[in-house]
Amino acid sequence: MEQAFKLRRFRIGDGGSKKRDNRIKKKPSWMMPVSHGYHVAENKPLRGSSDERELDSVVVQREQIDELELWFFGVFDPRIGDVVTKYIQSHFFDKKPKQSQVNRKTKETMKKAYLGARAKAREAQREDETVRAGSASVMLINGEKLVMANLGGYRAVVCRDGVAHQPSSNHHGGARRHWTRRLFPVRILVCDSSNAAATRQPKSSELLVGAEKLDAETEFIIVASTGIWEVMKNQEAVNLIRHLEDPQEAAECLTKEALTRMSKSNVSCIIIRFD
Repeated sequence: MEQAFKLRRFRIGDGGSKKRDNRIKKKPSWMMPVSHGYHVAENKPLRGSSDERELDSVVVQREQIDELELWFFGVFDPRIGDVVTKYIQSHFFDKKPKQSQVNRKTKETMKKAYLGARAKAREAQREDETVRAGSASVMLINGEKLVMANLGGYRAVVCRDGVAHQPSSNHHGGARRHWTRRLFPVRILVCDSSNAAATRQPKSSELLVGAEKLDAETEFIIVASTGIWEVMKNQEAVNLIRHLEDPQEAAECLTKEALTRMSKSNVSCIIIRFD
């Protein structure tokens, strides 16, 4: 079961910057074109250690059920990634839900998946108190609705008309958004560099899960690990890659810059562009 899931995951994600197949049967006229790219930087042993860290898990999956299109994107700490992906897989992609069910239950389902991830994070910390547990996911429904979840130092950042927008529990004006916040006592380390301090990494494992409408100003989304955000601010990341139309090139550019800035954590990201 595990092997089949991984094969399917990589087959769908293998296109990098390739746009989804335009030959899909009964493609609705409203369906927004989506392209994506991803990159996971190869880890090197930490100074004073001979062991290499595990690589992050990157998941890209697309499913079309009649006229319902679902995209799922995720970047996960290797310790907890399987919990989220398997839960989403079993509740959306295996069950073939109706559109009304997806619209009504996606946010709650994502939250439950991350509650399972929280439990795994606690287990990981019992084994190693310095563990950085986190993950970030985006579900795109019919090119109209975004459901996003951020845990710990991993997060999704939306670029709207050139401005970086990090979903939080407090929103004012603009598109309709519904967010919930929960704080879990899972320790996350904070990098000591001045640049990292400016990003204000959470001291506990903060979970944000919410939904909002995809509007005409939405250009792309960065879904990335702690290794990106501990060395650059949201707007810096957006400015760095906004001019790159190829999302695969953008993903590689972002991870390369994080490594150049001597990031000490796993460096991985997905770039999702709306054309």
